[in-house]
Amino acid sequence: MRSAHGIVARGAIAGVLAAAAFALWFLAIDLIRAEAFHTPAFLAQALTGRENAAPTPLLVIGYTIVHFSVFALVGIGVAWVLDLTGTQPHLLIGTIIGFLLFDIVFYAGVLIAGTNVVNELGWPEVLLGNVLAGVVLISYLHFTSQLAEQDLREVLQRHQVVREGIIGGLIGAAAVALWFLAIDVVQDRPFFTPAALGSALFLGARGAEEVEVTGGIVVGYTILHVTAFLFVGLVAAALLRAAERHPPVLLGIVLLFVTFEVFFFGLIVIVASWLLDALAEWTILVANVVAAVAMGAYLVRRHPALRHEFNRPLEDEDYVEDLRY
Repeated sequence: MRSAHGIVARGAIAGVLAAAAFALWFLAIDLIRAEAFHTPAFLAQALTGRENAAPTPLLVIGYTIVHFSVFALVGIGVAWVLDLTGTQPHLLIGTIIGFLLFDIVFYAGVLIAGTNVVNELGWPEVLLGNVLAGVVLISYLHFTSQLAEQDLREVLQRHQVVREGIIGGLIGAAAVALWFLAIDVVQDRPFFTPAALGSALFLGARGAEEVEVTGGIVVGYTILHVTAFLFVGLVAAALLRAAERHPPVLLGIVLLFVTFEVFFFGLIVIVASWLLDALAEWTILVANVVAAVAMGAYLVRRHPALRHEFNRPLEDEDYVEDLRY
């Protein structure tokens, strides 16, 4: 394991390189559109709430400093997690990071600036820019890694948390997708749900009448859907691993689920409240419960010690005796 100083330096450099790749990507797009520095100027205006103000060099420079600083922090965080888990940086991880960055850009834009940044800049451009940044970030960490070279199969075999997190995440994503597919088919509107969520996310749709049920929208949202569940699966697998050593962590897992539910519904209200009418609140709630049960069943099955912890109160004669009184 590297020293803390080495991890910070290596992660910061990786983040700065990723930030540069993202900036150069949008500089090229702005030049093609004959709008040099439009992207940083727009983002700076959105971030500061000065949407009607004329962009100035100072404003663009200020945003650029924030942009590189945020990516440097992301790079440090990724380097620290990889070093802590002993995971070899891989291209797949970089791609996943790119999709997560895309989610962060969208939600941060809505929650902080009140602007659908993805819609304003174009979702394909934003998505590709973030994936490029994620790949650059992980590539630098890969080439400067001191860990032995491993392919993806070896990583999954060696790292139980990563393996279980990915499989659990895929199970959860599939459970939700199949649930909403069944709902959409019954209502005679196949793929409406991913199209509605994708239209709200990518196109800034403000009502069911603006939903575009196209292959691009459905596939684009499905990729984000799977990526988000992979992240949730990794977090859940890590928490369950910790719960084996410290059973009270199980309470934290329950609180995490409740918090996630509240956050998810709150986010829909903020981003696109019309989705609650178009999709029906109960279908969203059931989808999350189905995903949690499916993922939980798989993960708990992989941890026999936790099953024993669940059953221990029922097997404890003193505990049962107390219940009688």
